[in-house]
Amino acid sequence: GFAPVHGVLFDLGVSSLQLDAEARGFSFRRRDPLDMRFSLDQPVTAADIVNGYSERELADLIFQLGEERGARRIAAAIVRARPLRTSADLADVVARAVRGPRRRLHPATKTFQALRIAVNQELSALEAALEQALSLLGHGGRLAVLAYHSLEDRIVKNFMRREASDCICPPGTPACRCGHIATVTLTTRRAAKPGAGEIASNPRSRSARLRVAERR
Repeated sequence: GFAPVHGVLFDLGVSSLQLDAEARGFSFRRRDPLDMRFSLDQPVTAADIVNGYSERELADLIFQLGEERGARRIAAAIVRARPLRTSADLADVVARAVRGPRRRLHPATKTFQALRIAVNQELSALEAALEQALSLLGHGGRLAVLAYHSLEDRIVKNFMRREASDCICPPGTPACRCGHIATVTLTTRRAAKPGAGEIASNPRSRSARLRVAERR
């Protein structure tokens, strides 16, 4: 086990190293196998989902985990084009399915996000990791989390707010019955965002959100 630690930092999501170096299909700019596993021990690949899910299952996944408004069109296009084997093939299919006004992000960004999250079960892993990190922090220790999309940030925000509250009973409960005791103090009431200078020097930081809580 660990002795109490002074700080834990989570830098969530896929890393620049993985995007640039690993041939696992994380990047839509390369023609790599459609894998997307962080660990090769995991049983399901992105190709399994893309080529095996029904059109409705794909649409739901892309909408819920990618927050992609064009999820139905994308899912239909994927099913018509199957089998898809590489990241570039998938990116091309998605880009054709959502043609329209020029986007700030590549058209396949949200679809790739959804598949990566599903393959690696990232959201459930994040929830478990936050609980484990809190249990390791000593008095005054800090938990800092960098999130890069709203699904992650929402989980972090709700976790920290809950742990900073003395009562987590449902709204409208006449008297507190939960017995919850606050375990942290929020050091950032709102998520900190990168400034223009940082974004200019590191464009991949543009969507980053930092939240910090201190152990009581």
